Amino acid sequence: MKKYISIDIGGTAIKYGLIDDKANILENYEIETNAQKGGDHILNEVIKIVENFVKKNQNDQIMGVCISTAGVVDTKNGSIYHASDLIPNYIGINFKKAIKEKFDLSCQVENDVNCAGYAEYKSGASKDSSVCLTLTIGTGIGGCGIIDGKIIHGANGSAFEVGYINIRNDKFENLGSAKTLVEKVAKEKNEDISSWNGKKVFENAKKGDEICIKAIDEMCDVLGLGIANLSYMLNPDTVVLGGGIMAQEKYLKKRIEEKISLYLEKRFFDNMTLKFAKHQNQAGILGAYYNFRDLEEEK
Repeated sequence: MKKYISIDIGGTAIKYGLIDDKANILENYEIETNAQKGGDHILNEVIKIVENFVKKNQNDQIMGVCISTAGVVDTKNGSIYHASDLIPNYIGINFKKAIKEKFDLSCQVENDVNCAGYAEYKSGASKDSSVCLTLTIGTGIGGCGIIDGKIIHGANGSAFEVGYINIRNDKFENLGSAKTLVEKVAKEKNEDISSWNGKKVFENAKKGDEICIKAIDEMCDVLGLGIANLSYMLNPDTVVLGGGIMAQEKYLKKRIEEKISLYLEKRFFDNMTLKFAKHQNQAGILGAYYNFRDLEEEK
């Protein structure tokens, strides 16, 4: 059986698994990233993961290693072009070279948000879309733009770093992220932030908590404005929202749509559909898998 090793490297966790050639996830695991230990530590963790899978599957054909990772990726060389201080010494880490040298396996590397967007395009919320925008709402806000099945990378792989867009004299992600939502509620209630999370904010809002309702409405307003601004540039037929709090689709969808319609001209809004991500925690490893398959077939 043909199998693919897929690894999703985030700031908190490394999710990894084994996927067959029908995109079925055969095995799925998770370990702590320990990002503070730096790039070399993460590379060593990846090598250990690959080594274990290769040993356990000697009777099967391992086709390659598919990697989704935080940071700006040089997709041609399979290395990290830019990364935040969250992962020290991550810049320059070359996964493709290391995997090829140690295991003689092909490896493709892509940014994690791009992988999430690509997974939704291939088999999720934006399947069959021509022009789609995916936003992940979490600690920050990440973006992925896809036109006719191709991820838009920009001149140096930094396209759709939408969290840095200036909105109301601040960064988009400083106003519209899940992190900001939780911080705002904790501050208004004069409580320690450790006693709050996104799930609790929504639970309280549904019970009529005015502070939580107001904070969510303010987040929806910022997201509506940001999506409208991005839609003027990309003109997507589909916008997909992902990230942990976007599991609250029933509560959020109508509210965000109303805010988008407030800031986006009718001719744009009427030709755009707002959807919510379907793959959730598996988006990274699935997107990395789809990216690998498509790039290898193009060779």
